[in-house]
Amino acid sequence: MYHCTRNSQESMNKKLLTLTAIFVLGLGSMLKAQDAHFSQFYANPIYLNPAFAGTSKCPRVSLNYRNQYPVLSIYQTYSATYDQYVESLNGGLAIMLMQDEAGDGAFATTDVAVAYSYHLKASRKFTVLAGFQAGYRQINLNWNSFTFPDQIDPYFGFVRESSEVPPGNNTAGVVDLSAGLIGYTEKFYFGVAASHLTSPDVGFFVQDKLPTKIAAHAGLIIPLGRKRLYTDLQNYLLPNVVYQNQGPYNQLTSNISFARGDISGGLGYRVSSFNPDAIVILLGYAPIEGQWGVGYSYDFTVSGLNNDLGGAHEISLNYRLPCRTIRKKTKAINCPKF
Repeated sequence: MYHCTRNSQESMNKKLLTLTAIFVLGLGSMLKAQDAHFSQFYANPIYLNPAFAGTSKCPRVSLNYRNQYPVLSIYQTYSATYDQYVESLNGGLAIMLMQDEAGDGAFATTDVAVAYSYHLKASRKFTVLAGFQAGYRQINLNWNSFTFPDQIDPYFGFVRESSEVPPGNNTAGVVDLSAGLIGYTEKFYFGVAASHLTSPDVGFFVQDKLPTKIAAHAGLIIPLGRKRLYTDLQNYLLPNVVYQNQGPYNQLTSNISFARGDISGGLGYRVSSFNPDAIVILLGYAPIEGQWGVGYSYDFTVSGLNNDLGGAHEISLNYRLPCRTIRKKTKAINCPKF
């Protein structure tokens, strides 16, 4: 019985890798790359919009990890960013490192980028941020990890050699540009960002341009109870929403969180291409006297896949370094603490 179960699991993994090979390698012009997404998009602000650079005022380090469909362990994303406000530049600087792996490492995308955001205090209560990001994207294929239909023997499984011809180069690299705008007050913020402005070619066999991604996002700060606004012990609600469109794909993620003191929590809902995708459970902890915060989220799949593949786990960690005394021209954006 164990032997049969093991073979069944191995067959499932190989079939999934076969599908990955078909779509990733194109085998025509089928590949239309789609960027990785985070349920805790507010915990990875630079990835969402480069205009967020420097909005915490003090130097900030953000780490994010996402494991989608953990039963198969085939989609994992890692992200690390550092940003800070630089008074002499009247704005923020950021550096971002990110790796997205599909097919258990068979297909890996690595991004390295730097961003600058100009901070303009348009009025006493309203601030405008304009950000630009330049980066380099490298895509790697591990050809030996792929399996193809012609390798299948009806009795013995994946034992044959494939006739598929590998690409001349297993690595592709492109320059990648992004830009974004944000407007905010103490009570709300909104913004829009465009990634892959030049639609770089990321194909291996045929030309395959990466579609420009448009992201529009907004959030509110709703204090509850007495009017001691934005103090650490104030109860407040933080609804957030982000809409993203990339080529034929679109995604709408909305969530609402409640926070008091150290602890916060909330619920989110995601729709992909106008179809229900996932319900998101959000938890966070950020000590009042500390400089760090940690968040966890779980995506419960409600699409046609149900939750049989394990949904998605996501962890975020941020740390604010000691801040030099500066003459604040703008205020930090209040976002969820996890």
